[in-house]
Amino acid sequence: MKDSFGRNIDYLRISVTDRCNLRCVYCMPEEGVEPISHGDVLSYEETIRLARIFASLGIKDIRLTGGEPLVRKGIESLIADIKKMPGIETVSITTNGILIPEKFEMLKAAGLDAVNISLDTLNKEKFVKITRREGFEKVIEAIKLCEDQGIKTKVNCVAMRGVNDDEFASIASLALDHNICVRFIEYMPVGKNDFTKCVPTEEIKEKIEAVYGPLEKINSEGFGHGPAVYYKAEDFVGAIGFISAMTCAFCESCNRVRLTAEGFLKLCLQYDTGADLRGPLRAGATDEEIAKIIEAAVAQKPKQHTFNDYFGADDIDDRGMSKIGG
Repeated sequence: MKDSFGRNIDYLRISVTDRCNLRCVYCMPEEGVEPISHGDVLSYEETIRLARIFASLGIKDIRLTGGEPLVRKGIESLIADIKKMPGIETVSITTNGILIPEKFEMLKAAGLDAVNISLDTLNKEKFVKITRREGFEKVIEAIKLCEDQGIKTKVNCVAMRGVNDDEFASIASLALDHNICVRFIEYMPVGKNDFTKCVPTEEIKEKIEAVYGPLEKINSEGFGHGPAVYYKAEDFVGAIGFISAMTCAFCESCNRVRLTAEGFLKLCLQYDTGADLRGPLRAGATDEEIAKIIEAAVAQKPKQHTFNDYFGADDIDDRGMSKIGG
């Protein structure tokens, strides 16, 4: 499936809930958010039907997100059903990791291919400040468990000035003796977050190299279909990645769209443009009619984000990440 700029759209992120068991400072306010009503959230049956239509249009890789996807009951059955679909090559999740230890066997049996686990600090006290909840030990346990059991594992760290910019080298060390990818994500003003917290990739890279020596760029094949650029440091078993959305926008190679928990096809993380799929779905539209809506929407996918001029841009989506779908 091509957009109007010739980009091949083959990656779909599906948010299955806006609920979460954490309250991370860059994602959700401390008091939480008013959750989407149960009736407005896509059922698993609706999600499966839409996923099948997307697969028929060329989507190959599906990532389940939230909120926190593992708080939704029966998530493993959704993974298993999507995994069986013709055309789907990988099914992965983005998670805070806290529920992985108790659900791991079911997730593995469902055919889960990979996990992205969010972890922004190795300091337990700071973890509580960032997430406003306990759970550090569970996240570390989840990372070790997934790696030990052969699930492709990436650790996602949002780089924040004045918060964790003294820890980049220590967080990177998770990949020193373990076959995981540690990825540093430039802080983005999603939901009108404080732009001054952004730490440029080059600064992160310099802090890691000051401890471990030069980082050598490596082929990203085998690391999935996302925008990260990957590196190796000498003697590292794993890899280090950088997602430079602010300083080195990768929009020209963007291959993704998002489906929110309430069934809205979101074309770009920044903008609120897209198409409602839940309405036609529940109104009795055929698969072919929904496919045409998807194709027409994808043709309108923006050329690029303007996060660096976030507050001057039109049609921005000012909701937090929990509402948008990570």
